Amino acid sequence: MAVAKIAITLEQDVLSEVDRLVRRHVFPNRSRAIQEAVREKVARLSVNRLAQECARLDPKAEQALAEFRGNVALNRSLKRGRQDAKHRRGAFV
Repeated sequence: MAVAKIAITLEQDVLSEVDRLVRRHVFPNRSRAIQEAVREKVARLSVNRLAQECARLDPKAEQALAEFRGNVALNRSLKRGRQDAKHRRGAFV
């Protein structure tokens, strides 16, 4: 994975906490501690964004769409079954 070097500014108490975690061997170094913190925050924001989008969905409309798609799939399956049966009958004529 490609990495980029950046400069950041942290409050002294936050940096002290990061250093404490490094000393306790929770993280191998400051960079890894900050990388993981940023990665977790980005992932959490993505999950929250997905939850917000899901909350906007209309359950009744989604249910109707799911049922419609299910019916379309069922109709395709039935049609395929009829075509297969017709093909098998034709093979034995």
